[in-house]
Amino acid sequence: MDDGHFRDSPLHATYDVVIVGGAMLGSSVAWFLSDNDDFDGRVLVVERDPTYEFASTAHTNSCMRQQFSTEINIRCSQFAAEFVKNFRAYMGGDTRVPELSIHNFGYMYLAGDEASADTLRESHLVQRAAGAGTRLMTPDEILAEYPFYVLDDIVLGSHNTRDEGFWDGPTVFDWWRRSARSRGVEYLENEVVSMTRGFAGRRIESIELASGDRVWCGHVVNAAGPRAACVALMAGIDIPVEPRKRYSYVFTAERPLERDLPLTIDPSGVHVRQEGVGHYLAGCGPDVDPAVEADDFTMDHGLWEEKVWPVLAKRIPRFEAIRLINSWVGHYAFNTFDQNAIIGPHTEVENFLFVNGFSGHGLQQSPAIGRATAEYLTYGNYRSLDLAPFNYERIARNEPFIEKAVI
Repeated sequence: MDDGHFRDSPLHATYDVVIVGGAMLGSSVAWFLSDNDDFDGRVLVVERDPTYEFASTAHTNSCMRQQFSTEINIRCSQFAAEFVKNFRAYMGGDTRVPELSIHNFGYMYLAGDEASADTLRESHLVQRAAGAGTRLMTPDEILAEYPFYVLDDIVLGSHNTRDEGFWDGPTVFDWWRRSARSRGVEYLENEVVSMTRGFAGRRIESIELASGDRVWCGHVVNAAGPRAACVALMAGIDIPVEPRKRYSYVFTAERPLERDLPLTIDPSGVHVRQEGVGHYLAGCGPDVDPAVEADDFTMDHGLWEEKVWPVLAKRIPRFEAIRLINSWVGHYAFNTFDQNAIIGPHTEVENFLFVNGFSGHGLQQSPAIGRATAEYLTYGNYRSLDLAPFNYERIARNEPFIEKAVI
């Protein structure tokens, strides 16, 4: 297995695939390429910060759910669940690879009005048709199982405890990266600063690195997370992806709950779940949710006192007496067009591929997206799961593919 050291200059002048961004999604693509017996190309991953201190991967809450409004998102999460539960087998049976599981506390969506309840009902039909274990629950049914809630203002709930909860995303990421490198994928501590288009403008011919090195490439994969739009602009492409702040808080309660807390999505937008024994994790976005600079991680300290804590105390009275022990800011790579992923090739720059715009559900979709992108790079099409609804072509046609269940 690799020693963890990143090179600062490329070993070769030409690569079949250059992946811009080596965090969760870039490493997923790299690993699935390395795992495909039909792919024999040379792969370079360019990562500007190998500590990943400010990457979305480092600030994720590692959640997984099947409660989406579109079938393809459900299918992506179903493969993620299969992959995580059989992680060692997917990694070739290596006994050094840990056995992983999903902490199936589930998600509990709470609808505070009939319009929101109708959305849950519509999504429930899609989820059940796809084989998800979702069930709709009246407030009385919820309270019979989770008596700690106050639900006077709730119309309906939606819950699922099968392959839905949180998982060890950092371990998957670490092993993807280490395994890919041991198989010959080259990771570079550097930054792409420009791209050159050739062949009548229809292909990226080469990239230039901050070090001054120039690399010729067969395909370029944009896996730059919240910086995706900046990378696309180097290729002369606009994409509707921007960094948006999301806040996370870990706290303890003076009187802990007697049973595990599902990831509860309050109508206010605040969500909270169990985080190990005696600890809880809450999060939300700001009420005004603008794009921010990709390096802006300034904490809004008033958000906890003014929004998050009051919502928690109202919904779960046990949380009136709690102690905040940690907080941080992360970024969504938010797709303003339809809140769904953008993957696959550009419609005009044919060797420029997207792995962008996941709007908060990229970590759980990374196994399916990495596999699909590797298939496209190897065969020119998707084979395991048809992810064509996520292709850039819908943006070029101005035909949104809306995902309603975005937290």
